[in-house]
Amino acid sequence: MEHIEQLWNNPRTAKKKQSKAGQNRSSEISSKKWAILSISSIPLVMTLGNSMLIPVLPALEKELSISSFQSSLIITVYSIVAIILIPVAGYLSDHIGRKKVIIPSLIIAALGGLLSGWASWKLDAYWLVLVGRALQGVGAAGAFPIVLPLVGDMFKNEDDVSTCLGIIETSNTFGKVLSPIFGAILAGFIWFLPFFSIPVFCLISVLMMVFLVKSPQKKQKTIPFRDFFMNVKNTFAESGRWLYAIFFIGGILMLVLFGILFYLSEVFEKEYGIKDLKKGFFLALPLGALCLSSFIGGKVIKKNKVLMKWLTFGGILAAGLSIAALWISIKLWFMICMFLIAGIGIGLGLPSLDALITEGVEKKERGTITSLYSSMRFIGVAAGPPIIALLMKFPNHWIFILMSSLSILAAIVALFAIKPPPEKK
Repeated sequence: MEHIEQLWNNPRTAKKKQSKAGQNRSSEISSKKWAILSISSIPLVMTLGNSMLIPVLPALEKELSISSFQSSLIITVYSIVAIILIPVAGYLSDHIGRKKVIIPSLIIAALGGLLSGWASWKLDAYWLVLVGRALQGVGAAGAFPIVLPLVGDMFKNEDDVSTCLGIIETSNTFGKVLSPIFGAILAGFIWFLPFFSIPVFCLISVLMMVFLVKSPQKKQKTIPFRDFFMNVKNTFAESGRWLYAIFFIGGILMLVLFGILFYLSEVFEKEYGIKDLKKGFFLALPLGALCLSSFIGGKVIKKNKVLMKWLTFGGILAAGLSIAALWISIKLWFMICMFLIAGIGIGLGLPSLDALITEGVEKKERGTITSLYSSMRFIGVAAGPPIIALLMKFPNHWIFILMSSLSILAAIVALFAIKPPPEKK
């Protein structure tokens, strides 16, 4: 097996090849713009299908007569199921193809949305809502996590991969920006309507994937599972330090982000009386900052792995310090400003992490490795809301201590565990 460290360390020093790649880069991206748009719809749809429910949770608590902790499980059960199945989906995508996993997964997610909506509308059955959300989690496992290796397969030039991954992460964060606003608008008509919107979004994404995305042709034969497993094992043996670091950081960032969103959704409504569409716009502010910084970060990093490391470290550190500053005051304007800074910091780190792990892994194991990374991110998504729900029984400063400490710990891990060599000229 070709050593993974060669992919990490090789800066493609041949200037003629770099020049030729630079000339072809814009034309290749331009020729695949519709495919990129179609692929970008998947993280957008998956994010809407999850984050859109956050501003609706207080209404769910009233309508279904459940506690804050029980409402947080509507987010968590989705993520737990995805965590378990993402590695399976990644392995399948490496062997049968990315589209053959993504499209059925989107259909399963749509069915889950229908079930949750029906259970909310006709049955008032909390447990059946959770079953529908679990089914959505099955679909989510084979959708967004498979997008990362698909992008890596589509482009040969690392600059193109980094640029497109930045677009993908921006689509993901843009979904988070739209989610609270769109969720609040739909819930303003009928509180369970966000569940029924999920199948519509999934159908649009399925049609785009079917007609606009052409899967790259496989150039190598499928290897036996035993050999494949040994290759993955060797990958971790050779590159475990930075892989584990990226896994850990990705999980922490999602825990902090979804913890923030859950906290703000509860506090805006219960302490400040900010509800419905107004609450959606307030929640969208830090997410908008995250989206913009993610887009800019994806544009800037190119294939510069040193820059990826320092943007990740600096962004996460800024997020941690801004959350720590909330120990001073939790006045509304100050809290929003600090969470804006936190959003910018997280947004800078995410596309860099995506690029580091996608470009640093061989194609034949890329689906599995990136899926494990996605599992860690889903662990953060799953853990954030219930942890914050439990901590809200205590003084607010414990929430800020936890989130800032985790962020600073992730920044330290990025500083010492991610060590790309400087680019050679």
